[in-house]
Amino acid sequence: MTSQAFESPAGLSADTLPPLDVRTFNWQRWLTAGISLALLIAILLRLHEFGVKDALSVLPASPAFWLAFAAYYLVLPGSEWAIFRKLWKLPKGGFLALLRKLVSNEILIGYSGEAYFYAWARRHANLIAAPFGTIKDVSILSALAGNIVTLGMLAIAWPFIGTVIPKIHDPVILLSTAIILGSSLMILLLRGSFFSLDRKSLYFVFRIHLLRIAVATLLSGLMWHIALPGTPSVWLLVLATLQLLVSRLPFLPSKDLVFANLAALLIGHNNHVAMVIAMITAAILATHLMVGAVLVLTDILERHEP
Repeated sequence: MTSQAFESPAGLSADTLPPLDVRTFNWQRWLTAGISLALLIAILLRLHEFGVKDALSVLPASPAFWLAFAAYYLVLPGSEWAIFRKLWKLPKGGFLALLRKLVSNEILIGYSGEAYFYAWARRHANLIAAPFGTIKDVSILSALAGNIVTLGMLAIAWPFIGTVIPKIHDPVILLSTAIILGSSLMILLLRGSFFSLDRKSLYFVFRIHLLRIAVATLLSGLMWHIALPGTPSVWLLVLATLQLLVSRLPFLPSKDLVFANLAALLIGHNNHVAMVIAMITAAILATHLMVGAVLVLTDILERHEP
């Protein structure tokens, strides 16, 4: 990945802000290298513990399923690339950094990807201001958009949850709803203290996040529909809502894996729906491992180039 300068955000100029002195940020190189090493170790451990080949052998052969799967996997880094392309004029090579951000968050720990992307932005870009504020705003708006969509889906699915998942208890849902509402209200009330971007940029980022969550939810439902033909749509609605609820859990790696285990616990390990969810989750995890391995090896090779 070649280093390429980002253009200045609107309203900022080199006349008003000093250029970033990258020599004072040598710690970022160590941070990036540390995350790469941790990512590689996590990949090796997961491959040792998980029979990826066995899981992939029972996945649907339908091209439609795999097209939906690829789109589902790429929708998050794709939407973030669109956001940072607008805000920073992010070069095309930045998409690989956003892929690694995704893999770091899912395999290591939540928000470790943001730490990596921050270090990458400071190391690879001649920014005139620190990127921390922008990355922070994008993450906060992502959480806010996710909370709003989850609450909307929960309102629609509420009458059917007890029928589809009888083991789930109302207090659990109510507590989750209270946490989501509380965090969303706090963001809205303290938005003046939280955000660094201007209002126009904030609205743009928020709209992209809403679109991304809607597309990802539809693609997830499409994969389940293809893998589970004949399944009532109410089941897909409740499963999508449960998946969104799990996605709201902070600092949690492998949220897809948590969702699969929770679905198996609530609807039964022997249920065909739970088996398909576990199967798709295995494919997602395998993709994380493969993408992460390729990115780490690419990074190592680039570091040893003369």
